Amino acid sequence: MKSLESKILNEGKVLSETVLKVDSFLNHQIDPELMRQIGEEFAARFADAGVTKILTLESSGIAPSVMAGLTMNVPVVFARKRKSLTLINDLYSAEVHSFTKKETNEISISSEYINQNDVVLVIDDFLANGQAVLGLMDILKQAGASLAGVGIVIEKGFQDGGKMIREKGIQVESLAIIDSLAEGNVTFRKEGALK
Repeated sequence: MKSLESKILNEGKVLSETVLKVDSFLNHQIDPELMRQIGEEFAARFADAGVTKILTLESSGIAPSVMAGLTMNVPVVFARKRKSLTLINDLYSAEVHSFTKKETNEISISSEYINQNDVVLVIDDFLANGQAVLGLMDILKQAGASLAGVGIVIEKGFQDGGKMIREKGIQVESLAIIDSLAEGNVTFRKEGALK
């Protein structure tokens, strides 16, 4: 997605060889027009998958997921990282380790919102080591739901998550794949060049 790559180059900040800060349009402040385009792109890439729900993780996955849900006309469910007084019974839960934040969270959704009749598209903002996606897939397994595939806004192609998930036979659609953040520069993978 050229508009996303352009935004990353113009507004993204390389903090290290493994960390890219995109707070100005994805993780803190949201660019609604870019999110609309991202939602439409995910909807196009999974148009024939029979998606009935979208599942994401709070909070950075919500904006692209809602726009995809709007375009696909399906509900969006987000897994919560924090316990809530209203989210206490009949939960599907999984543990997810964040390498960026150096913490492990228990994520949960109510069993009321995803069931064995659902075909679910998982969407997240970043894919690095794959832990968030694996946690969301664990929740879908508990619910007995089918996985349509995984939509990722930005994949760190130099880390193992994308390769690991693709090796499971899962369709992963990443809108921008970064091959390197070396020397403070963002290098994108050329289309069709999966490693």
